[in-house]
Amino acid sequence: MTKRRTILKHLAVGAAAVAGARLPKFYTGRKKERLGIALVGLGYYSTDLLAPALQLTRHCYLAGIVTGSPEKAERWQKQYKLPERNVYDYDNFDRIADNPDIDVVYVVLPPFMHKEYTVRAARAGKHVWCEKPMAMSVAECQAMIDACRSNKVSLSIGYRMQHEPNTQEIISFGKNKTYGGVKMISAAAGYFDGRKDHWKQKRSMGGGAMFDMGVYPLNATRYVTGEEPIAVLAQERTTRPEIYSEADETTLFQLEFPSGALANCATSLGMSMNYLYVTAEKGWYKLEPFQSYSGIQGSTSRGIMLDREIPNQQTRQMDDDALGILQGTPPMVPGEEGLRDIRVVEAIHRSATEGKRIVID
Repeated sequence: MTKRRTILKHLAVGAAAVAGARLPKFYTGRKKERLGIALVGLGYYSTDLLAPALQLTRHCYLAGIVTGSPEKAERWQKQYKLPERNVYDYDNFDRIADNPDIDVVYVVLPPFMHKEYTVRAARAGKHVWCEKPMAMSVAECQAMIDACRSNKVSLSIGYRMQHEPNTQEIISFGKNKTYGGVKMISAAAGYFDGRKDHWKQKRSMGGGAMFDMGVYPLNATRYVTGEEPIAVLAQERTTRPEIYSEADETTLFQLEFPSGALANCATSLGMSMNYLYVTAEKGWYKLEPFQSYSGIQGSTSRGIMLDREIPNQQTRQMDDDALGILQGTPPMVPGEEGLRDIRVVEAIHRSATEGKRIVID
């Protein structure tokens, strides 16, 4: 319940904290060999994946944490030898502006908190990495982009698959039309979540299958085609209404693209699914699984095996993003990429609610 109380507390104090943030301390462009990363939110993803990955990175390292739990703060300090000055809670977070050890704030919170902490980090003069989905709405995404732009810091969204080598090969097939134009895509991402009374079952907090897992197949259709969808038809289903009364347990959606390509996609928190199949004019290619934390593999109609393994996906993602900042190059996955997905997610939710095909502006 401690985490739940901490999250709910921010619903009350968040707006005031953003409005009262100090004047930004802009990034100075100082030369560093490695960037200091502060993780905001110490849930499963930070604890089990990001923090261990940061022990393997070449261009960045774990420099600080932000948590509402004194117990977690003490445990992390001991485990990762973090100095007291680099440990923050959600109330004193804005003081991070005065800390030269921290160059990047990585927002790893429930989606309804992404905008607040991205804006506050940007105003503190820190670069921002934000987990997917980017935010709750297109308007929130745009506010995050604007805040980072006006404070002269970069914004990158945590789409780790775009850093993964087999996925990058798939992207190149579409871009170069290696197998001709894309005609049909089938993609799905899901798992069985047996938890109850969790924020992922609450739409207002960014819960539901579409927000949590649906952005994987959605983003895949966009990077495979290199196009933005122009229309969607979607439906939501649940087999556990006692748990998923506020958010979608399963969502099916079909996307139409300007080239004529179609995509049939599924996402669920009630069943496991993990594949990406692409049918093109001159063959096919696939990844299965396509969004697991390891073991991404696939093949093509020409007998090419897609099975390049990397030691750690999160390490690759964070090193890519850190190196981009150090070299002054644009992020591989900028905020605009996250916004484009959320624009489609909004249309998917509308289609499921209204029961009709929605044209995407």
